[in-house]
Amino acid sequence: MSKRNRVWRRGLGNAFLTFVLSLVFSYLAEAVLRQITILFLAFLLLLLVIFIGVIFDMIGFAAAAADIEPLNARASNKVWGARQAVRLVKNADQVAVFCSDVMGDIASTIAGALGAVIVFRLLVSKPGLSEGLLTTLMASLIAAVSVGGKAFGKGLALREATEIIFRLGQLLAWVEKFTGYQFFRSTKGEKVKKK
Repeated sequence: MSKRNRVWRRGLGNAFLTFVLSLVFSYLAEAVLRQITILFLAFLLLLLVIFIGVIFDMIGFAAAAADIEPLNARASNKVWGARQAVRLVKNADQVAVFCSDVMGDIASTIAGALGAVIVFRLLVSKPGLSEGLLTTLMASLIAAVSVGGKAFGKGLALREATEIIFRLGQLLAWVEKFTGYQFFRSTKGEKVKKK
């Protein structure tokens, strides 16, 4: 397959994946929010969605900044999860796109939608409040918490990139063990246990 076709295929695949994941996560967030009657819990859900976006953004940044040499050393010593961490770094472009672009943007979009629902609920419960002021404050709050969280996450990811990816590799090793699904194909020379 030519490089150009691969780029198109990957772009369309990411767009489709984003659509499906947005559909699922938006539905779940809306279903949970429908059950929440206390406004404080709705704010907590909003913060949770922002936090998820920050974590995924941090992982995407760490994948691009991680040093593969210590991970290769751990993998050669058969340290649990190191092989998966090496694969994450070797596929850093795909990890960064999925984590930072797909999941990060989905979380931001859902956070904005949740903020709009919270504003609507506030306006219904207290009709005298200014719609314009509440909308502006909510948008500013969501932006400030998201950007501040991502700045903190990227700083941490830059300092601890290799360790973050190693810990994620350990998590992926458990997922692979229990599901049998391998997240990235093995590279040349890497042996994979057959079940």
